[in-house]
Amino acid sequence: MSNERATGSLMPRVIVCLDVDNGRVVKGTNFKQLRDMGDPVELAMAYEEQGADELVFLDISASSDNRPTALKRVTDIAKHLSIPFTVGGGLKKLDDVKAFLDAGADKVALNTTAVLKPEIIDQTAKAYGSQCVVVAIDVNKEGDKLPFYIHGGRTLVDRDFNQWTQEVAERGAGEILLTAMHKDGTGSGFDTELTGRISQQVPVQVIASGGAKNEQHFLDAFNQGADACLAAGMFHSGEYSVNQVKKYLADNGLSVRS
Repeated sequence: MSNERATGSLMPRVIVCLDVDNGRVVKGTNFKQLRDMGDPVELAMAYEEQGADELVFLDISASSDNRPTALKRVTDIAKHLSIPFTVGGGLKKLDDVKAFLDAGADKVALNTTAVLKPEIIDQTAKAYGSQCVVVAIDVNKEGDKLPFYIHGGRTLVDRDFNQWTQEVAERGAGEILLTAMHKDGTGSGFDTELTGRISQQVPVQVIASGGAKNEQHFLDAFNQGADACLAAGMFHSGEYSVNQVKKYLADNGLSVRS
């Protein structure tokens, strides 16, 4: 992945996130006050039709509730998609990763288990390649501190954020999904400064997440160094389509997949 980053051969990606709770897509603010947004299979098909480069499916209560993500739902979504599809939530061991990939996922997103058992990053990268491994980091800006959390934003991690981003790259992650909890659902734009800084510090792809409300927010994040931008609410609400965002990016000089 680092060679692709260095040569600039990867186009900026627009990714739609489906946060799923009890079988329904939901959206909240700062990881709270969740609202129902619809059926994950129907939404996945609609976003591919709109031109999404990738989809991320996160079972946001799987880790905290200590239950596995429903593999049948993953299979149902995957069989309707031709674009890359990342799945996360409740993966605890390499066998879980295999089950997700066998069900049709192209990549897995690891967060809680990556922190509690970081060797799973190495194991997954060795077994399936770094391109399959996305490590999700949920970080909150509190003054000049950057605490990060697991269990869907419920449990504080007693680790240094910058050291953790370096470690996940060294262990073989192909991408970091960096969600700014302080931006999540606010519509105030991505944390472009933080995303840009981390993208300079690690030799892997960095996905900006949290806070997008319009096309300009995507452009700002890409211009600051994000490799991909992920959003949910602005697409679920119908205010913007993926095609609108990609047209805006193209009109402003960025090469995007048509």
